[in-house]
Amino acid sequence: MDEQALLGLNPNADADFRQRALAYFEQLKISQDAWQVCAEALAKSIYSDDHIKFFCFQVLEHQIKFKYSELTEVQQQLIRETLITWLQAQMLNPQPEKTFIRNKAAQVFALLFVTEYLTKWPKFFFDILSVVDLNPRGVDMYLRILMAVDAELVDRDVVHTSEASCYFALTFEARRNTLLKDTMREQCIPSLVESWYQILQNYQYNNSELTCQCLEVVGAYVSWIDLSLIANERFINMLLGHMSVEVLREEACDCLFEIVNKGMDPIDKTKLVESLCQVLQSAGLFSIDQEDDVDFLARFSKLVNGMGQALIASWTKLIKNGDMKSAQDTLQAIEAKVALMLQLLIHEDDDISSNIIGFCYDYLHILKQLSALSDQQKANVEAIMLAVMKKLTYDEEYNFENEGEDEAMFVEYRKQLKLLLDRLAQVSPELLLASVRRVFNTTLQNWQTTRFMEVEVAIRLLYMLAEALPVSHGAHFSGDVTKATALQDMMRTLVTSGVSAYQHTSVTLEFFETVVRYEKFFAVEPQHIPTVLMAFLDHRGLRHTSPKVRSRTAYLFSRFVKSLNKQMNPFIEDVLNRIQDLLELSPPENGYQALLSSDDQLFIYETAGVLIVNSEYSAERKQALMRNLLTPLMEKFKVLLEKLMMAQDEDRQMALADCLNHAVGFASRTSKAFSNKQTVKQCGCSEVYLDCLQTFLPALSCPLQKEVLRSGVRTFLHRMIICLEEEVLPFIPSASEHMLKDCEAKDLQEFIPLINQITAKFKTQVSPFLQQMFMPLLHAIFEVLLLPAEENDQSAALEKQMLRRSYFAFLQTVTGSGMSEVIANQGAENVERVLFTVIQGAVDYPDPIAQKTCFIILSKLVELWGGKDGPVGFADFVYKHIVPACFLAPLKQTFDLADAQTVLALSECAVTLKTIHLKRGPECIQYLQQEYLPSLQVAPEIIQEFCQALQQPDAKVFKNYLKVFFQRAKP
Repeated sequence: MDEQALLGLNPNADADFRQRALAYFEQLKISQDAWQVCAEALAKSIYSDDHIKFFCFQVLEHQIKFKYSELTEVQQQLIRETLITWLQAQMLNPQPEKTFIRNKAAQVFALLFVTEYLTKWPKFFFDILSVVDLNPRGVDMYLRILMAVDAELVDRDVVHTSEASCYFALTFEARRNTLLKDTMREQCIPSLVESWYQILQNYQYNNSELTCQCLEVVGAYVSWIDLSLIANERFINMLLGHMSVEVLREEACDCLFEIVNKGMDPIDKTKLVESLCQVLQSAGLFSIDQEDDVDFLARFSKLVNGMGQALIASWTKLIKNGDMKSAQDTLQAIEAKVALMLQLLIHEDDDISSNIIGFCYDYLHILKQLSALSDQQKANVEAIMLAVMKKLTYDEEYNFENEGEDEAMFVEYRKQLKLLLDRLAQVSPELLLASVRRVFNTTLQNWQTTRFMEVEVAIRLLYMLAEALPVSHGAHFSGDVTKATALQDMMRTLVTSGVSAYQHTSVTLEFFETVVRYEKFFAVEPQHIPTVLMAFLDHRGLRHTSPKVRSRTAYLFSRFVKSLNKQMNPFIEDVLNRIQDLLELSPPENGYQALLSSDDQLFIYETAGVLIVNSEYSAERKQALMRNLLTPLMEKFKVLLEKLMMAQDEDRQMALADCLNHAVGFASRTSKAFSNKQTVKQCGCSEVYLDCLQTFLPALSCPLQKEVLRSGVRTFLHRMIICLEEEVLPFIPSASEHMLKDCEAKDLQEFIPLINQITAKFKTQVSPFLQQMFMPLLHAIFEVLLLPAEENDQSAALEKQMLRRSYFAFLQTVTGSGMSEVIANQGAENVERVLFTVIQGAVDYPDPIAQKTCFIILSKLVELWGGKDGPVGFADFVYKHIVPACFLAPLKQTFDLADAQTVLALSECAVTLKTIHLKRGPECIQYLQQEYLPSLQVAPEIIQEFCQALQQPDAKVFKNYLKVFFQRAKP
């Protein structure tokens, strides 16, 4: 072997050596006999370097996986002998191999097993067992090989075939694996099980590592072998013995879980679970409070969860089968586990609690189906409820300012508890409401002296009731009087108790989340609105010391104001004055720390806009208020734009451009309060927004930071088209001209939707403008599309694909808005060029989304121009290019008829052919029958069939036929 190249296998080797080693590996993979050198190196232990040994196994692995069938009988025998020789050496070596080498060797053994077991090596396991006997190192390898074989045959996580492999390869593999398992069950599984028993018996007291490995093997195989081989007295007794050995019990727990999880007859399953429970209980394992090993308890909780869910699955099947007597016995068995389930659910360790939630949830589902609950079942429901309330509580260690992995896990755990709470509400809504009310009132009476986590959870429970007790459109305060009264009382307590002043971010946030969730309460008791508004506006909300609270409050404040609408009227001026300082555009000077980020300010601007627009003021007053809101932005914008023009430093330019962009964004956001031009006119605000337009548009001619500035102005134009309608039109030509200068793919991609919006909205009104800018826009698009790009530059390829889609979407909008004259008036040469790009889009690019759009354009043009009075030469174009496109595109290998988007493209292709037939009549059929289809070597009877389908009046019939036609035509 190339010793120099092998040096690169060491992880500490430099990049050049590593590159050389990689190239050498690729070279050996394609070499005819390199594997033999590696086999010899392994069999004779030539190399002591671990990385070289691993490398040799990788070469063998590649040979077995991809080139095994090319080997002669003798060569295949050599691989078998090499592996057995290597295995024998393991028991004699002074030191065991590193774990990563043993795992790789096990994978290679497993690959050889799936390749040879059914044909050339039926004694695979017996040969290995005869070599390893009970030698600890040999047993270690034997168990690793068993796990690797299971992973090949069963493990769903292993992706056995590449994505490109077809369905048949997957089904072949599944069939092969089933055959392998069936053969193993017949020929060797009883012997393997016996070997496991011997290993467990031999090593359970003196080698915990091997015992745990063996238990893992038993757990893995039990899912697909005869359960009676494992679920019998000698095995179960041994496993239960392991449950009281500290180093073995976690693995024994997992093994028992797999046994319980095995699919079987419901009555047998109940018996198995019950017998296991009796033994576990008599061994004292149900006494949770005396156990302090949380890792073991987490596994034990998973086992109890498995047993509980197994019993519930049995109960469900027995009910379905009508076996009420057995179902009742099973229900009793389930009930007997509830006390243990509750102990685990309430455990202070969240992992232990989380592992039992499935059983808990399913148990509640059973109770929901029962016609009446016994006193014990009602007590169980209440106990689960109290457990959930307790476990929802944050602990002291939770880091609110810097949430990490532990915090994220608790948030996930809380989501699981919420599902339990929702299920509790389905079982007994009255009990849930009463329990929450009791906890809430008790806590809020003494909130000043109560720990933050208890106050937070009390408010959180009120918040969660909104989803647990659902109503339509948040109408919690009407309908059911008991519920409405209870919720109203709690909300009144929440807003009058002063708890919003609690000095902890979690309580503050929960307060604001809850008042917004129950905004309908303020329609019933509007006298509390000022109290809540003040909380939003002062140090409790938007001026809180925590940026996280300020940020979330900005969003919630906006929702609160929007939901209250007319009830805000008495407070508008006061609120606008109080938020004045929060509306200031943060200057890009270093060191200035604004209270709100620019994203948060967007919500404040939107709120201000909503307050003004929804007010009952006169149009003059609304206009004045809106001008007061927007004038500072316009003035600041002019100053900042001048500064940007003169800025030399790039960082400074970026900061100024961002600030300008924020100003435009804020103005844009205020317009969200208007739904259409009518409302803008009614409020007398058109003039203010036209002033904004005139202020912002000069930014488009700024040569610096073009991308940022154009993006902001473009968004503003989108909004103004909705708010000002035709009043925007005078500004569009010059804005478009600036936006088309020196633009890149992304600029164009974002500019085209603006033109599409204008075209679709104003149609013929903008026809002269469109005719004028049509070719400049197309030239800009073609220029970008023709730019050379690196072969492997995926982002550039994606940008071009997206731009191509935008270009075709533009043509679709133009043709679909009844303005085909915009294209027709571009001169014959340009029209032809455009048409060819559409044909190219339909046929040449493997992008079904673009292809679909192209066929829509083609069928629209045929509909408009395909008749006898269409443009000169278009009929010729239909036969020479459009008809062939309808066949060439679906015949391409890349046109995947199993893909949903492609089927939609084919559907539009069918519409195009139908439209051609509609416009050209018998002439179209004659062309297909006598010229085009014969040129594709289509058989005469198929041509006949195709033309008949095309002439069917029902378009759906032809669409279905076309799919079948191309499925048959493709090899």
